[in-house]
Amino acid sequence: MTSEAPAFLDPRTGKYFPLLTLAWRSPEGHPLMMTPMEGLTRREIRKEQRSIWRYSAALPVDAAGAVSLGEGLTPLVPATIDGISCRLKLEWFSPTGSFKDRGASVLISHLRALGIDRVVEDSSGNGGAAIAAYGAAAGMRVGIFAPAYTQPAKIAQARAYGAEVTLVPGTRQDTEEAAMRAAETTYYASHNWHPMFLQGTKTLGFEIWEDLGFRAPDNVIIPTGAGSNVLGCHMAFRELLAAGEISRMPRIFVTQPENCCPIHAALHPAWRGGAPLEVHPTVAEGTAIRAPIRLQELVAAIRDTGGSSAAVPEANIIGAARLLASKGFYTEPTSAHAFAGLKHLVATGVITDGEETVVVLTGSGLKATQFYAEQFAEVP
Repeated sequence: MTSEAPAFLDPRTGKYFPLLTLAWRSPEGHPLMMTPMEGLTRREIRKEQRSIWRYSAALPVDAAGAVSLGEGLTPLVPATIDGISCRLKLEWFSPTGSFKDRGASVLISHLRALGIDRVVEDSSGNGGAAIAAYGAAAGMRVGIFAPAYTQPAKIAQARAYGAEVTLVPGTRQDTEEAAMRAAETTYYASHNWHPMFLQGTKTLGFEIWEDLGFRAPDNVIIPTGAGSNVLGCHMAFRELLAAGEISRMPRIFVTQPENCCPIHAALHPAWRGGAPLEVHPTVAEGTAIRAPIRLQELVAAIRDTGGSSAAVPEANIIGAARLLASKGFYTEPTSAHAFAGLKHLVATGVITDGEETVVVLTGSGLKATQFYAEQFAEVP
C-alpha cells in the first residue's frame, strides 16, 4: 500500500504524470495506467449510495462532482446451465445497457472537473452509448465515431442521447484513427485509451467482492476486446488484497471470438502452430479488437492471477447466446461467448464445477435485436 497521491503512469517507461494533465496517452504514444491505490475496506463503503460511487474511497475523483445515472449494483444470479453451476453478473442492468457505464461515469466526472465541455469517442457501440449518455448528463457536446457495421440499435441509442454520430467505413482501427483526427480540435474521451475509464471498471471487482459477502470467487470469466474489465478487476482485487480484505486473488479468464482473439494468441503463442493471427468478421462485434492497446498489460494481469483464456468458434458463440436466452438471460453475442468459454474450460478440466465462478455478461440482447431477429425468423 502507498500513501502517495495517485498519478498517471506509463508502465512501459516508468514516467509519472499528474491527474490534472489533459493527456490521454504518454508523449511516447503509450497507454497510461494509474499508480497503485491504497485499496478499499468494507467499512469505507458508502452504503447509502446506490451506485458505483459507494466505492468512492477507492476512486481518484471527487465524489461530490460525480456524474452518475445510478450505474452499478447489477445482479449476481446463481445459475445451473447445461449442468454447469456458476454466478452470472448481469451488467446489462446498467443505465445504457452495458458495463461501460461504470467507466463512463468516472471518466466523464473527471473531465467535467477539468472544465472540458466537448469530447469525441470511437466505439463499436456500447462505449459510444455510455459516453454519449454521461456526456449528456454532464452537459457536454459529444461526437461518436463508429464502424459502419455497428448494430443499428446501438447507433440509434447514441443519437438519442444527442451525440453526433459519424459512421466510418473499414476496420475498427479506421474508426479509432478518424476519432483521433477529430480530437485534434476537441478532447478524446476514449474508453479504450483513458486510464480513468479503468478506474470505473474497477468497481466491478469491488462489487463482486461485496456481492459474495466480502469474498473473492475462485474464477472470474470476462468476454474481452480491449480489456477494460480485465484490468479493472485485476486492479480491484489487487487493492483488496493490499487492504487485507481478501487472502488470495481470483483467477481471471478471458474469452474471445476465435475469429478475432489477439489476447488468446498472445497467451498461447503455440496456438495454431504459432501461425500469424488471422482476423475475420464475428457476431461478437463488441469484442472484435484486433490490436488491444494494452495487450502487454492484459497478458501480465491474466498471468498474475494464474488465469488463462479460451477462443470460441462462431457456432459456439451463437449456440451460447441461444442457450442463455432459453434460460431467460437475453445477452449480446459479444458477451455470450463468456459462457461458451466456461463450458470449454470445464470440459478441459481447467475449471472444476465445484469452484465458485463468476461469468460477466456485459451487454443486453436488446443491443443485438437484428441478430436475434435473424436467429428466430419464421421460415415459410
